[in-house]
Amino acid sequence: MGGAKLPEETVDEQGNVGHRHHEMSDAWLVGRASELVAVAQSSHLAAQLDAATEIDRILAEAQGRGEPRIVAQLLRAAAVVRLVTPGLVDMSDPQLDEMLAHCRRHGLIVLEADARALRGRRFLLGNAEDKALTEIASALAMMLDEEPEVDPVFDKRIWDQLLATTLQDIALVLTQLGVYEMADDVLAGANNALRESGQPHQIYVHLVNRARLRIGWGLRLERVNLHDAAHEQFKVASGLAEAAEVPFRQSLHPGRRDLDAAEQVPILGAAHALTNPKEGHLDRLWSLRGLSMYARELIIVAIALARCLVEANRLDDALKVLDDTRTQMEHDTSEPSLVLSLEREYAHMSGPHTTSALQAYNAALELELWQMRESRVATLQTRREHERLTRAHGQIAQQALQDPLTGLPNRRALDDKMGELIAGQVDPFSIALVDLDGFKGVNDRHSHAEGDDVLRVIASTLRQALRGDDMVARYGGDEFVVLLPGAPLHAAEAALGRAVDAVAGLPIDLSRGVTLSVGVISLRPRESANQALSRADSAMYVAKRQGGCQVAAVAGEPSAEA
Repeated sequence: MGGAKLPEETVDEQGNVGHRHHEMSDAWLVGRASELVAVAQSSHLAAQLDAATEIDRILAEAQGRGEPRIVAQLLRAAAVVRLVTPGLVDMSDPQLDEMLAHCRRHGLIVLEADARALRGRRFLLGNAEDKALTEIASALAMMLDEEPEVDPVFDKRIWDQLLATTLQDIALVLTQLGVYEMADDVLAGANNALRESGQPHQIYVHLVNRARLRIGWGLRLERVNLHDAAHEQFKVASGLAEAAEVPFRQSLHPGRRDLDAAEQVPILGAAHALTNPKEGHLDRLWSLRGLSMYARELIIVAIALARCLVEANRLDDALKVLDDTRTQMEHDTSEPSLVLSLEREYAHMSGPHTTSALQAYNAALELELWQMRESRVATLQTRREHERLTRAHGQIAQQALQDPLTGLPNRRALDDKMGELIAGQVDPFSIALVDLDGFKGVNDRHSHAEGDDVLRVIASTLRQALRGDDMVARYGGDEFVVLLPGAPLHAAEAALGRAVDAVAGLPIDLSRGVTLSVGVISLRPRESANQALSRADSAMYVAKRQGGCQVAAVAGEPSAEA
């Protein structure tokens, strides 16, 4: 398996081996997290638990650094590892709740939609289908109805990969719910995002997900006796399995590269067998049965294996495989549609033991289930539209208080918040005025459009460098105001210093060399908002006169009247 070189190992007081993650870049942390997710998804318990332990260390390191986008991606990785590890599923709830709150706080729409999709997956594991429908409706509204704008901090390749990951997580839940047509549309969007920007592992995972969807779709069509249409779905799945062979060899899957993917990945091997069931697939399918970890793999491989056993005149063995799998799935709620296909397969192969009356009852039940599926789709669409309207209404209200260029609170929102904090006599309370050094030159040398891009990037960087409770507002032009309630002057100065360093450290193609001059003051008793901003402005000019790219702090001495 390829990937980033591990940092030097360390041993703690309890003898646990770890790595010096603090010495590694943000990009390395995200890359290593992706490797650990791949290991957890394709390995057994011991490796999964090791992956969970290491990913928690990586997450803690990222949280210490505080870059919101990195933290969100690592929260996702930590949650996914728990979702796929027996015994840790319940522990994914705090991670998913934190991911959702974090993404909302920092306006990370795509990753917020991903948190919704993963929560839907978690609800299905807990037999809460209705809650899963609500979560996935929210995710669809965010991704398909709003069409989230490109985050300027990400380059196009990383942005496309994030889009694809979120769309695939949404499609996985739709597939589990049996809403195959909608899942297929969502995966088409993921395919478009990966076409130019996908890495081999992401392309491999995408092809496996598409094959999984087509198999589930085909099995569902068989249950309503649409056998020709079902066979076409299996043929498509087999073609996708063949296409997955090339990216598999460069993927993060912890398998052997001297063997085909279809020999090691249950969904891919089963796709070929379902398309053309025959005795020649048996050795491969027995092996894949032992490799199967999840309900979807166990059921699909069992059905494929049973059909091949029937072709080899081994009906009793086929029935035993199906019955054993039914027992394994007795308490699993993650794949309701596939479980029904498993039961149908067992009943169908039982043949003489199934009376004509029972067959008639089965046909009527399938018709009712098909109608229930249509009802599920209608429910999903209704909730999606409700979510879209709710979010649109919230956006209209928000737009009155939002700067359209940077997405930050505008002057009106700033005035409201300052008035609220001053009236509430918050103490301590620091206020900063931020001006951009060298910004005029960007417009002069390049264009106003380029200047707008720089403003957006710096506004985002400034927002990310501060606490969630701090308010960053666009004051006008290239000036910003920061409200730091509860922060004494020395703490505010340190926090703003980190923001200055963060902007100074931006790649030159994003910042165009622009830096920050910051003046920060501590609010005096009975001081008005205008008086406080005037003093912060004076402090900012002190920073300018001293060369810029720094913070000038002025203590808030009590007025003579105090």
